[in-house]
Amino acid sequence: MIRHELIARLELEAGGVLPEAHIVYHTSQEAWDGRQPVIWICHALTANSDPEDWWPEMVGPGKAIDTERNFVACVNMLGSAYGSEGPARLNPATGRLWLLDFPKVTVRDMVASSILVRKELGINAVDLIVGSSIGGFQAIEWAITEPDLFRRCVFIATAPRISPYASATVEAQRMALEADPTFREARDLSGGAAGLKCARAQALISYRCFEGYGLTQAEEDPDTLFAGRAASYERYQGEKLVRRNFDAYSYYTICNALDSQNVGRGRGGVAAALSRINARTTVVAIDSDNLFPAVESRAWAPLIPGAEYIEISSRFGHDGFLLETARLTAILMK
Repeated sequence: MIRHELIARLELEAGGVLPEAHIVYHTSQEAWDGRQPVIWICHALTANSDPEDWWPEMVGPGKAIDTERNFVACVNMLGSAYGSEGPARLNPATGRLWLLDFPKVTVRDMVASSILVRKELGINAVDLIVGSSIGGFQAIEWAITEPDLFRRCVFIATAPRISPYASATVEAQRMALEADPTFREARDLSGGAAGLKCARAQALISYRCFEGYGLTQAEEDPDTLFAGRAASYERYQGEKLVRRNFDAYSYYTICNALDSQNVGRGRGGVAAALSRINARTTVVAIDSDNLFPAVESRAWAPLIPGAEYIEISSRFGHDGFLLETARLTAILMK
């Protein structure tokens, strides 16, 4: 996919303005020809705007989201470490990295940046929007903000409002970052690296489930004195995120944005907001997802007019949205 960058003024919901907000995005072709079907992907927490990179089983030539037959677009969310305006970029007012000085952004701000890109591309109709996890946060919010834009929506392992449980998991991750003394020093992007490893390890527990860890991280030696395989896996995942050049300040910013998810804010509540969605909608839940449990999705999916609810089985919890390729392919191809 092709990388682009837009610079625009962006007013923030929580107050303040980003006068020169860099918005990085990828498209499958250089420009939309006005005829190709448009598919918009909203990415999850630590992913980027190139879905062929993080969702290769689903996105690419001949895949469920075919990058040759469709115009596929994805915007890197505000606050990310991967290009869009956030702590890892330079503050134009100071010439130094934003780090902890970056203002709070919300999911609605992320959607606002995507709308700017949509307008830049000249797109006035989206045939399909797909979002999982925080990508789903954005997709739901956008479908309410511009209800006549979308023909079909697929919301996967997500919610219209963050739950107390999900918010608690986010706070635990922020606490891990704050416990690293180098995080508050905010000298450069290496600050808080140890805290980030811990935060990522904590997050992974909420992304997976009991059965998944049992399948992949069980001890092979029946006489093991101290279990260590799962512990080693947790440490590896923390190291892996740091090696991917994701910094603690960007992670902190996006964790704060997660807490802003409430599509009903200023709209008369969640039910009233969801009733505005006009697109043909499919809500997908994962039966082992602890972060966005199926019981929650079953409650809000009917609030969207005509929505189809599908529950898929997975042994891998929330991360099933990345791993259950065959089932998700069948849903998207319907």
